[in-house]
Amino acid sequence: MDFQLDSEQEALRDAVRGLLTKAYDTSETRREATKKDPGWDEKTWQRLAEMGVLGLPFAEEDGGMGAGPAEVSIVAEEIGRVIAPEPFVEAVVLAGGLVAAAGTSEQRAEILGALAEGNLVPAFAHTEPGSGYSETATGVTASGSGDSWTLTGVKEPVLGGARADLLIVSAAVEGGTGLFLVQPDASGLTRTGYKTFDGGRAAHVAFDSTPATPLGDAGADQSAAIAATVAQAQIAYGHESLGAMDTALATTVEYLKTRKQFGVPLMTFQALTFRAADMYVSLELARSTVSWATLVLLDGGDATEAASRAKLQVSKAGRHIGQEAIQLHGGIGMTAEYSVGHYMGRLTAIDHALGDGRHHLNRLVATLDDHTVIEPLP
Repeated sequence: MDFQLDSEQEALRDAVRGLLTKAYDTSETRREATKKDPGWDEKTWQRLAEMGVLGLPFAEEDGGMGAGPAEVSIVAEEIGRVIAPEPFVEAVVLAGGLVAAAGTSEQRAEILGALAEGNLVPAFAHTEPGSGYSETATGVTASGSGDSWTLTGVKEPVLGGARADLLIVSAAVEGGTGLFLVQPDASGLTRTGYKTFDGGRAAHVAFDSTPATPLGDAGADQSAAIAATVAQAQIAYGHESLGAMDTALATTVEYLKTRKQFGVPLMTFQALTFRAADMYVSLELARSTVSWATLVLLDGGDATEAASRAKLQVSKAGRHIGQEAIQLHGGIGMTAEYSVGHYMGRLTAIDHALGDGRHHLNRLVATLDDHTVIEPLP
């Protein structure tokens, strides 16, 4: 297993890092971007498109760059490093990934091409009120045949749902869960947007006999495509968390080195040094698990279990590092004007996206008897 980046991957990392650190040089810059809708900077999104970042995971014949999970992980980690609010994981990895996995050749070319160029931002509408982190759709039902279908029900929260140029909606069909495309101006569609605690945007989306186009085969069960794509997004979220945790730790260590108490730097107090060391251990444990999960994706196997292991480890590490960063900063860690609170907010939001730590722990416990040994790769 090679954990080293090659020269092209290093160039991608340096280019994305340069763009994002210039766009979000301070936490105040991010706060300004998240104050107004859609909660991120359209110009930065377009620059990412011009760089080719928004088409990275898609095939070249669909208008993408033909890259893989390693390149996606590089971008996600750089986004987390400055907690850039641009919806890379939500729009590209998750919504775009579903189109790549389930769409027809015409749908892939049309939607993914526009997404890669920065001209279309899709959102995946899957979570239903009261359903927890269910992988199947029950509250939104689809009826129809051929290309003529309608949807009825409610989805919430839909990340980026109010701004989305196209909704990809999961709905109950005979024999499983299907995927449908819904245009933002479709009749019977109501979208109510609101701000989330980390500065992001979500929406309550209601369908009332809303016209919809099947994504891929009409009425087909797309559960396998949903599970595989959600696993890819969960691992990408893991990398975004690694970037955020890395910055939170570095910021805390720098504070301990420079902030003085009783005439000496805080770093001279051994108890505080041990707490910073524990944060580093949590980060490296999470990095190892998420990197392994990415290798499972590269290997082409079923990554759903690996994604759950990564999500669980990231959940524990994010909570530990975020809380310690705030506590070791003292009172200023709680203020909106200082950055570590923003990192804790984003880490918490990622923890609850696509299943929190408790959810993934329960999933892993349910499959425990399936293993006689834990293999590093399937």
